[in-house]
Amino acid sequence: MAMLEVRDLEVYYGMIQALKGISFDVEQGEIVALIGANGAGKTTTLHTITGLLNAKAGKIVYEGTDITRIPGYKLVSMGIAHVPEGRRVFSSLTVLQNLKMGAYTRKDKTEMDETLKMIYTRFPRLEERKSQLAGTLSGGEQQMLAMGRALMSHPRLIVLDEPSMGLSPIYVNEIFDIIQKINQDGTTVLLVEQNAKKALSIAHKAYVLETGSIALSGDAKELMNNDRVKKAYLSE
Repeated sequence: MAMLEVRDLEVYYGMIQALKGISFDVEQGEIVALIGANGAGKTTTLHTITGLLNAKAGKIVYEGTDITRIPGYKLVSMGIAHVPEGRRVFSSLTVLQNLKMGAYTRKDKTEMDETLKMIYTRFPRLEERKSQLAGTLSGGEQQMLAMGRALMSHPRLIVLDEPSMGLSPIYVNEIFDIIQKINQDGTTVLLVEQNAKKALSIAHKAYVLETGSIALSGDAKELMNNDRVKKAYLSE
């Protein structure tokens, strides 16, 4: 059984069908990438998995439990963390306060402190700026903070929506290196990313979404060499 199973998922915005019965799996320990053009349904997929949108049909099963109708705030304590598009840090709170917000489901303070140390090891800049207001950080630093905040809940599955959006090339490389390290530390990753080349370079497998349907799927390295993918998503 896969860690996450999405089956025949249909989602509508009013009369417009955004997802047309998509199905895919995420195995424990994998990085799985969803790529596609704007409007293909990538963010809608993530929002439905993490309880921010309701499915019209289909189901989502996480670690053997049907989570299709479970609200997002309950999924955090089940081991799912969502890093939304646009980072969404609490700009008027400090870096440390933002990180602590990510641990609101944790009861053991000692464990929480250990996780915070791990976050600071993974993101040294966050420790340097722990007393700084999150709204004054650069875009790359805010992305690190959003990821660190999600990791404070100690997730088994982290869902990342466009982590490289709006970042300089240096930060893009740094963020993707961190995603790989998070995965190597044992966290499963579901990644939506406009930068298809970068996403496919670190993913184990990938799915290509086109207008609410899965057009292609397979091993990420093989998809990187697929002529159709190259032409549509990898051309400079």
